[in-house]
Amino acid sequence: MEDPNRKIWIMQCLLLLSIACFVAQLYASDDVKFYEPFDEKFEGRWIASEKSDYTGVWKHEKSEGHDDHGLLVSEKARKYAIVKELDEPVKLKDGTIVLQYEVRLQNGLECGGAYIKYLRPQDAGWAPKEFDNESPYTIMFGPDKCGVTNKVHFILKHKNPKTGKFIEHHLKFPPSVPLDKLTHVYTAILKPDNELRILVDGEEKKKANFLGADDFDPPLIPPKTIPDPDDKKPEDWDERAKNSRSSCQKT
Repeated sequence: MEDPNRKIWIMQCLLLLSIACFVAQLYASDDVKFYEPFDEKFEGRWIASEKSDYTGVWKHEKSEGHDDHGLLVSEKARKYAIVKELDEPVKLKDGTIVLQYEVRLQNGLECGGAYIKYLRPQDAGWAPKEFDNESPYTIMFGPDKCGVTNKVHFILKHKNPKTGKFIEHHLKFPPSVPLDKLTHVYTAILKPDNELRILVDGEEKKKANFLGADDFDPPLIPPKTIPDPDDKKPEDWDERAKNSRSSCQKT
């Protein structure tokens, strides 16, 4: 019987040029929750989506010029998604959470993304092969480039406590993606004090606060007041700067 509370780790690639994904790891504080070096073949441990949108075929091959194996996107202009169920859920409130993985755009990148998603518990009966773009998630993280877009995504999907709806909160002014053909390590660090740090190759590129008014769009904490486009000045509004009343007396 499936555990409905089990969280799921997704590697998703939407690319026009090939990419190799090498090492993925997830840990909370000093406790490694998940580590995948892709030294061995992934079949049976990772499940590729069978949805019609994801027609790309994953391969387990060596990176060009290296002996390290990884997941290889084998064809141009296709979507790819592959799923790994974790042995236990990771709660973001339990301590410092680190999401980290390596990506090599060994043939360059014209238009596409190579990001990971950390899914929420899915509906009963859901299977990893059914993953698609509508599968509910908590975090989306990783490089994305197409046209004028060039950024390392970080999106937190958070439940509004008043409305009960899940809202995507996008990191503002994210770092850019290295566009060479080398391997790069992408790291997101989520701390209990609501601090978020984004690192590329171990170097901090962005620091933000989940509760900051200017760090996410929309902010997780809404402003106390918002403009009302339908608000109008009353017809009897007094335009005078001062209104003197000679009949008033001090008591």
